Amino acid sequence: MPHNPLGPTTISFSDADSGVLSWPVDDWAAALQPPTVLVAEDDEDIRELLVFKLQMAGYRTLATGNGRAAMALAVNERPHLIVLDVSMPGLDGIGFCYELHSSPQTAEIPVILISGRGNESDLELGRMVGAEDYLVKPFSPAELLSRVERLLPVAPA
Repeated sequence: MPHNPLGPTTISFSDADSGVLSWPVDDWAAALQPPTVLVAEDDEDIRELLVFKLQMAGYRTLATGNGRAAMALAVNERPHLIVLDVSMPGLDGIGFCYELHSSPQTAEIPVILISGRGNESDLELGRMVGAEDYLVKPFSPAELLSRVERLLPVAPA
């Protein structure tokens, strides 16, 4: 969109109850985008499957196999949700989740941890670092989608 030196472009329409209502065009464009899910999984086959299933369900995806790269994406892109493997190079999922929820910029981004370890102590550690959910591998894509849909308040278009 070309830069408008007079300020943001708005769309105005009349509303029977309150006269004229204006909304910046940039807000409309953002509202029309599907929710973004960041997938951070070091196993390429699993990562590709998760990305494919999420895209088929209507989500926009970002993906990486490294914890540090995932943190950069989380800070710069502000996804609506993160699906995060516990065991990753660069920064593991537990450290990632702790750092993510320690920063006011990213503290509100929900996280689903995924791991091959499913002891009660593993699940408790996930909760302690701020994960909203924890899926034990192997899990079905339908189960993942069910949990993603529960955490994202905006349904994909």
